Amino acid sequence: MPNISYFEVPADDVARAKRFYVEVLGWDFMRTQVPGIPVEYWNITTGKSRKDTLNMGGLYQRKDPSSRMMMYAVVREIDQTISKVKEMGGDVISPKMTIDTVGTLVTILDSEGNMLGLWEQEKKKPPYPQSR
Repeated sequence: MPNISYFEVPADDVARAKRFYVEVLGWDFMRTQVPGIPVEYWNITTGKSRKDTLNMGGLYQRKDPSSRMMMYAVVREIDQTISKVKEMGGDVISPKMTIDTVGTLVTILDSEGNMLGLWEQEKKKPPYPQSR
């Protein structure tokens, strides 16, 4: 079953946002470089990983004033899921984007106009050619 697996928080003032989440929720931040993403980006850990819980996200410098917090649901086959979104009255609002080591992402609107990210995790390639 697709589950919310990641979230992103845009911030006008990254330092202020980090202080807020550290003081209010005790979250941890670690600066990282995301391939293909040319903005300051921080990984978020929200606590210890537990079965069936979400404990990771990202914080980045807001570039578009309309950016809001985004949740991502992991799906097995993004193309099939996109077809189902359209069939059920939703809409795709960004083209698919593939990020090395992460996978393929797309942003949709559900049937009620709510935004959600879909994420097909990168399929691991074997480190060497498979024997036949």
